[in-house]
Amino acid sequence: MRRSLIAVVLAFAMVPLAAQTTAPAQKQDKDISASDDPTAATSESKAVPLDEIRRFVTTYEAVKNAYVEPKTDTQLMHSAVRGLLLDLDPHSVYFDHDDAERFDEDAEGQYEGLGIQVQQQPNATLKIVAPMDGSPAQKAGLKSGDIITAIDGKPVDNDNGNRQLRGKAGTPVRLTIRRKAVAKAFDVKVTRAKIVVPSVEAKLLEPGFGAVRVSGFQANTAVEFEQAIAKLKQQSAGKLRGLVIDLRSNPGGLLNAAVQMADDVVNAGTIVSTRGRQKDGDTVYTANRGDLLDGAPIVVLVDAGSASASEVLAGALKDLKRARIVGSRTFGKGSVQSLLPLDNGDAVKLTTARYYTPSGKSIQGVGIKPDVIVRADGKQASAGDYRESALPGHLRGDDEGAAADDDTGGEVLDGQAPLNAALAELKRMAGVTVAPHAATTAPKRKAQ
Repeated sequence: MRRSLIAVVLAFAMVPLAAQTTAPAQKQDKDISASDDPTAATSESKAVPLDEIRRFVTTYEAVKNAYVEPKTDTQLMHSAVRGLLLDLDPHSVYFDHDDAERFDEDAEGQYEGLGIQVQQQPNATLKIVAPMDGSPAQKAGLKSGDIITAIDGKPVDNDNGNRQLRGKAGTPVRLTIRRKAVAKAFDVKVTRAKIVVPSVEAKLLEPGFGAVRVSGFQANTAVEFEQAIAKLKQQSAGKLRGLVIDLRSNPGGLLNAAVQMADDVVNAGTIVSTRGRQKDGDTVYTANRGDLLDGAPIVVLVDAGSASASEVLAGALKDLKRARIVGSRTFGKGSVQSLLPLDNGDAVKLTTARYYTPSGKSIQGVGIKPDVIVRADGKQASAGDYRESALPGHLRGDDEGAAADDDTGGEVLDGQAPLNAALAELKRMAGVTVAPHAATTAPKRKAQ
């Protein structure tokens, strides 16, 4: 499933890896190709330091021959490669074969399994949060709240419970279930299938005003976004007066998916550019003419969990004056990762570039400050360190100090109130008179 060329991905390290491989970009000045391989030779390359290699070999042999417990060559080399990446930024990581496969599945937005969302429990069980509509799990009668106590007669692996549930489409799995109001545990046989995970949800907030919730940027996200707009138009007699794009707690994903979404509602201009050490890999993504909303106003709702590709989309629409940003300051991940597949099925995800908004700004370590600030209410958690600049070893941002004392950083906005605030701002943009909303405040102005 993994592409043979280097994948450009955008996601951040504080959440499960989501939606990250390469998808063909609709519009960009330069195609991503195998020439973007970060291992390719450049004029800046230097000879391998032989003295350092000798010291490494000496250390390697000492560990292999004298460490108190035996270690295989494979174990030692994997540890060495992980150590090579450990002193880099937190988004450069080594994937073993299973991690790489799961990375690909997340990027594609589909996998082979049962179609259930589960939550790991402390007593070596899995709690079913919800079965997906039409999934094998739902068809087999599994319900929210069911507890999985065994899989094919074996205890649930605390570290790999999700992996036990997945497998090739068409293969059966036997789950031992404990359910409230049922005296004894019972077995349920479920046949695995290909599961497509949607990344876009649409709903009409009021006549003429819709919202699109984007949970991640996957291979099919832009198509789902276009379908969502068509659905909302149909529900609004063919025309939308405004749209909220909800990117709260969206960790990112495919760069091209964010670019395509921006191009769907932008007529012209640069959407984003990337720049790294290898200049022939620098890319400028530009918009083609055409706006699915015909100029109707847009509000992008963000919070501290909006990262990477989410920030690409929000930054583009803000700089191009196509949207107003509502919420709290975003996470601040402004780097691009390339996925380097290895011959054994493992892979290396390596930070190879920074990205820049249409105005030429890097949001690395800074994030995007909203035009309208929404504060978390007393019932919602506010984590001040929920941002890129709090990660050990993060890449230093050009303007990182500018956001250090900002009181909008690190807030995660859950619930309906932030969406209501976004709708109020959207209606103001559309010329509809609305009552002041208690959840919004104007950004503070510095004294002149």
